[in-house]
Amino acid sequence: MIDHTGFTVSDLARSKDFYQQTLATLGYRIRLEFPQAIGFGDDNAASGDDPGGDFWISQGPPATPRTHIAFRARSEAEVQAFHAAALAAGGSDNGAPGLRPHYHPRYYAAFVLDPDGYNIEAVFHGGMAP
Repeated sequence: MIDHTGFTVSDLARSKDFYQQTLATLGYRIRLEFPQAIGFGDDNAASGDDPGGDFWISQGPPATPRTHIAFRARSEAEVQAFHAAALAAGGSDNGAPGLRPHYHPRYYAAFVLDPDGYNIEAVFHGGMAP
């Protein structure tokens, strides 16, 4: 099981704003903040979870090649809200909300490129069957 992950970003303040707006749609908030790094986590984190969160961004040169991360959504509506919020916060569309049956019949997701070009995704595994 993965405890936490993250990546480096070119402009921490810009990415902080982007991820605050985008991840709020999935129940995430800033859990811990340092001058050069910010941890985000689910508002409903279980007792015993890392109080710093499970997704981190830190100031530095973005990774090459850019990595991909998927955040779990609790509904199709959350996937849609994630996509809309990410675009409004300055992200670029990389796949509108919808079923991705090539992954599995109920894979409902949306993809966005963040300000540094990282491919981020919101996925709900209980989407409407085709």
